[in-house]
Amino acid sequence: MARLIDLSHTIADGTVTYPGLPAPRISDHLSREASRQHYSAGTTFQIARLEMVANTGTYLDAPAHRYEGKPDVAGLPLDGVANLEGIVLEISGRSLPAEAVEGSLRGRAVLIRTGWSRHFGTPAYGNGQHPFVTRAAAEALAAAGAAVVGIDSLNIDDTTDGTRPAHSVLLAAGIPIVEHLTALDQLPMNGFRFFAVPPKFVGMGTFPVRAFAIV
Repeated sequence: MARLIDLSHTIADGTVTYPGLPAPRISDHLSREASRQHYSAGTTFQIARLEMVANTGTYLDAPAHRYEGKPDVAGLPLDGVANLEGIVLEISGRSLPAEAVEGSLRGRAVLIRTGWSRHFGTPAYGNGQHPFVTRAAAEALAAAGAAVVGIDSLNIDDTTDGTRPAHSVLLAAGIPIVEHLTALDQLPMNGFRFFAVPPKFVGMGTFPVRAFAIV
């Protein structure tokens, strides 16, 4: 039987995803108690209010995140972020080398397993030592035709490199990036379908997703 595997971090009030960016604030726009005056006796509703930056939790970067005038999250085709054949590549050291990318990846979601997600929510997550993808590996992924590239790390780039080469190469090629994945250790190396669909917000280069796989 097929299994659904959740690959997303849970977002709660105050959850820190990326050090230095504000945590989300979740509150009531209309509380259950306040709603009593609007409805019949015994009927209540809650309407929540959310304040957050787009780079919160497990999120997808569209080309507009890096390049002005390129597609935003609303401009991504649904078949480019959903029901994709997936494969896993593993980083054994600090970075993914180009040699790890082999064969055609046309139309596939490539998920890079580093194990760094075990640090999510702790100071170690953003200590600057996270695994990343090299420029050469990003170029190899783009040349191989990857549809989406995801990683279970703080950033697909080495954050000491201000040029952000992996972002620059992949997003220039129209390849969305999914960062802050988790539970990639529950996936086989191949033979699964991957989904990471953001809401259709115009003007957003990045937005959280509920990423998951069907195995």
